Amino acid sequence: MAVTRAKTKRAFQNYTWEDVEVLAYKSEEAAPFKNVTRQVLFDDPHLAAQWRYFEVAPGGHTTLERHQHVHAVMVIRGRGACLVGDEVHAIGLHDLITVPPLTWHQFRATEHEPLGFLCLVNAERDRPQLPGPEDLQTLRQNPQVAAFIRV
Repeated sequence: MAVTRAKTKRAFQNYTWEDVEVLAYKSEEAAPFKNVTRQVLFDDPHLAAQWRYFEVAPGGHTTLERHQHVHAVMVIRGRGACLVGDEVHAIGLHDLITVPPLTWHQFRATEHEPLGFLCLVNAERDRPQLPGPEDLQTLRQNPQVAAFIRV
């Protein structure tokens, strides 16, 4: 029987971790976003989940997208807002956000500070779905959502 050894990765003051690479959020050609990075904190074949840290720079935003898998999100830095379905929520330190399957979502930082959040997802998951013209038309029927989304 193989023995699994404990691993410790020290946190640094700037929301990075020892031996954890700061990665591009995604390919800029893949989907629209602005000033986002990601770090994969836990990705072990013995886990059924992956734990990641995303940081959205001031004024930045994630991609407007949906998936078949659930997201569990906890804000650990800054403030901002998020779209989940057809509702926009102000979010801040230690807030928890659940994104149900096939639900449009997008996160935005305020203009003055970064928004950092932990995101727990299934280790095996589907690729993001981007909104088409009909999806955008439906989303924009809600004035609050129309004012929020960035595509």
